[in-house]
Amino acid sequence: FKQAPGRTFVAVASDTGAILGTGELHPNQGGGGSHVANAGYMVHPGQAGRGLARALCAYSLDAARDAGFRAMQFNAVVESNVRAVAAWKSMGFEVLATIPEAFNHPELGYVGLHVMYRKL
Repeated sequence: FKQAPGRTFVAVASDTGAILGTGELHPNQGGGGSHVANAGYMVHPGQAGRGLARALCAYSLDAARDAGFRAMQFNAVVESNVRAVAAWKSMGFEVLATIPEAFNHPELGYVGLHVMYRKL
């Protein structure tokens, strides 16, 4: 398997050209594990709840599949981020494991991090 290069992409407002969110896609690890993709997304706080993270994720799943990846893995989804966890589950991801108290949330204190996975 030839390692695919990383990619960065943005969601842009069609009327103003403002950047609403961004994402990135890359191999989760090198060598023998390079057939599994990893991605991350950021959405402008004022755009939360409008489906942009889902759109960025859907784009990255298609791009990963087109690049020859066989699966996608998220290494660190904060378990208290119930909107993100629900969105990723609805897109076919499953929680494989939760690392207890791996994230120090500024309001909730130590919470777990989910490792989430789906085949492409």
